[in-house]
Amino acid sequence: MPARVSHPATAISTYNRCMTALPWTLRSHRAALAQGRVRPSELGEQALARANCNAGRNTYLWRDPAWTKAEAERVALMPKAEGGPFGDGRDALWGLPISVKDCFDLAGAPTTCGVQFYGDLRGTAMRDSWLVESLRAAGAVITGKTHLHPLAYGITGENPEFGDCEQPGNSGALTGGSSSGAAASVLEGSAVAAIGTDTGGSIRAPASLCGLAGYRASLGRGDWRGGAHLAQSFDTMGWIFGDLEDAPLLGHLFAPKHVELRAPFTRFAVIDDSFLYDCEPEIVESLHAAAAELEALGLRKSHFEPAWWAGSLEIFAPIQAWEAARIHAGHHDRFQLAIRERLEWGSQITETEILALRQRHADFNSQIGELFATHELLLMPATPVSRLAVGVDHSRTRARLLRYTTPFSLAGVPVVTIPGKSGGMQLAAARGNDGPLLKLAARLGARRMNAAPAPAA
Repeated sequence: MPARVSHPATAISTYNRCMTALPWTLRSHRAALAQGRVRPSELGEQALARANCNAGRNTYLWRDPAWTKAEAERVALMPKAEGGPFGDGRDALWGLPISVKDCFDLAGAPTTCGVQFYGDLRGTAMRDSWLVESLRAAGAVITGKTHLHPLAYGITGENPEFGDCEQPGNSGALTGGSSSGAAASVLEGSAVAAIGTDTGGSIRAPASLCGLAGYRASLGRGDWRGGAHLAQSFDTMGWIFGDLEDAPLLGHLFAPKHVELRAPFTRFAVIDDSFLYDCEPEIVESLHAAAAELEALGLRKSHFEPAWWAGSLEIFAPIQAWEAARIHAGHHDRFQLAIRERLEWGSQITETEILALRQRHADFNSQIGELFATHELLLMPATPVSRLAVGVDHSRTRARLLRYTTPFSLAGVPVVTIPGKSGGMQLAAARGNDGPLLKLAARLGARRMNAAPAPAA
């Protein structure tokens, strides 16, 4: 296997040529691969040519073009058969460029978790994480390891060591985080889809801010071997991608071997407008538009009043800090001030206090379980804003965004982020209902595609 060379975020090479991306969907490219109209190596070359096209040249914290090319040649040798989603007997991810958040081990590469300290402390990984192992077994072509907010402990995509992650093609706008490079890789066309994680909104926020689709899996799906936790009670895996129709083809990576068949959804509830007092008017309009689309698919609409959600952040934040403080014990002083202060706060929370918080967490989940039993699906904005500007004081942004995301983080439920005209919407189902949720997302994507005007000749 070729040697793996780390490419700093600031390096500009022949692989930094920014190209205009073609419609970069899983289905279109996977169908072309199955029919032999394109080879994995050709898609890999296109992806590499678009990598690190944002203003900071920092979509990726580690990549090795030679290794990625060798991976494309390796997967090309996987035998063809019959059946499967594309008729060639191979996995839905076969031959496709996929990026991975830099909190999962890839053998021969460092895992920084967004801080150079951990890259230096741990050196190169000796073996692949479960996630990377699963992607490679499926035939995905990994394009590199992407930028993230330090320790995945933030929602803006700002990083004092590796630079803030700006949106490719939209300089001056942050991607959001913590799966910042994941969103950037899809925007720039260096990945068909991107692996992210979501603890308090780290897939949902960047998907919403970047106009992309997102999927946060139910808590407990996937295996964290070789992956770096932030807070085990809330950490989930997932995807950022461009086309809602691709959702079921991506979700299978985290699905358990034996999936219980569940009936399609028939109803949903929209959050009451009283919750949206700090939400941009354009995002509220997008919320109502998404509700109308779900109604057009035949689902019955109602509303829900979440006044009791007011304390969700009071439960989430200290449990998260308590768990993170223990994961990073002995190293708190190595991290930026805002994160260090959260970790120090978490280390001071007593066992008695954490037990009381866990009881509040359980009570919250019982109540939200009743909501899902009544309404099946809950719809609300993923973020109250559509843009985060670079260089602005975002010290209050985290709490503002977490107010929208933490209720579903506490519940550990699957969420699809639906791109809107402005911002993105969260569509959440009860834990374990990932399959029906992803199928509904695909139906919504197909409806949008059929309603879109034909391109001009």
